[in-house]
Amino acid sequence: MSVRRRAAALAITAVLCGAAAPVAVAAPSPTPSTPELPAGLYGTEDPTYDGVWRQSLAFLAQKIELVTPATRSVDWLVGQQCDSGAFPSYRDASEPCGAKTVADTNATAAAVQAMVELAVHREVVDNGVSWLKSVQNEDGGWGYNPGSPSDANSTGVVAGALARAGVPLAEVTKKGGRTPYTALQTFALPCGGEDGGAFAYQPDKKGELTANADATAAAVLGAMGKGMASGNYNAAKAPVCAEGSALTPEQSAQNGAYYLAKTLAGSGHLELPPMPGAEESAPQPDFGNTADAVVALSAAGHKDKAAGAVAYLEKHAQGWAKEGGPAATAQLVLAAHATGTDARDFGGVDLVKQLNATGPAPAATAVPSPTATTPEKPADTSSDDEGLGLWWIIGIGLAFGAGIGFLLSGRRKNQQL
Repeated sequence: MSVRRRAAALAITAVLCGAAAPVAVAAPSPTPSTPELPAGLYGTEDPTYDGVWRQSLAFLAQKIELVTPATRSVDWLVGQQCDSGAFPSYRDASEPCGAKTVADTNATAAAVQAMVELAVHREVVDNGVSWLKSVQNEDGGWGYNPGSPSDANSTGVVAGALARAGVPLAEVTKKGGRTPYTALQTFALPCGGEDGGAFAYQPDKKGELTANADATAAAVLGAMGKGMASGNYNAAKAPVCAEGSALTPEQSAQNGAYYLAKTLAGSGHLELPPMPGAEESAPQPDFGNTADAVVALSAAGHKDKAAGAVAYLEKHAQGWAKEGGPAATAQLVLAAHATGTDARDFGGVDLVKQLNATGPAPAATAVPSPTATTPEKPADTSSDDEGLGLWWIIGIGLAFGAGIGFLLSGRRKNQQL
């Protein structure tokens, strides 16, 4: 599990467990004041560690559901990028990036993917891609921050971003011809044994690999050159674990899918690892990584193997998504889309409406909520949302006239995060 997701899990666990905690005897502490959040940002929680990440996931989920985010929301994301092309997890954009601004490969990769899918601000994509290539480690991979050791999660999400931006991954090389594929395969466990086919986050101090479902899902997408907003693929033959020391990226990805399918086959969900120092307790479901595993399985051609996990998420994950904010809700939307499930009626919850409510009103929504009893008013595009909304109107008109589907807003306009 990545640092960002572990932090989110801790925060959400604290919220959910707090309701059942006994009342404290001591006098309550003063409630800290909530800092004013920037206009355009999705979510109401402190964005210090995930502002760019959650905004990017929200855009990815909205795009696949034909929702055009407000221009000011896109402007906020674009404004987070430094002149170098990097994105931090979050920064005060009123001040220029400096020596103390910590660049984040995961945030940059997520923002690049979001801007590619929105098809705006191409210069943001190109600058982000240039920076990501410049901080590639000698083993071909990426760490969470520039210069940190490569890990499967960061390498997977960066590889997906580069591929979605049109960069051939086999040409992103370091000394000795090491590519992102080279790095990913160093985290792969061989077939055989309970965890055969899985990927580790990183080798431990002894150089040994331990299976990690979150890392496996990210590595499957990265090895296949697919982004986090993966399509709905028809089921292929059952995944198998291929043995050998010279596996192709596709074979490594299929091995990861084999592990994920086997792991989800029992309960239909993944479990959170024990919290450090916590007393032994019943395992808790890991909804976010379960959703990621669903996307990875579908991208690998095995959405039939994810059906049980989707059913579990529909039944159990709504409360988690609502508490978790835009990133959590977006993960469920992405999982629904990857398997052809209705995100507007996911276990009785309209996830798209729930996601839209976490940020500024969208500039346009091409598909109205099926629960609406009267036509929805067109979004107000007279102010800062005019640009994207206008292009959606033009796109919809072309779609009906020529029967070619919806055109995305401002194709290849300058992009923004």
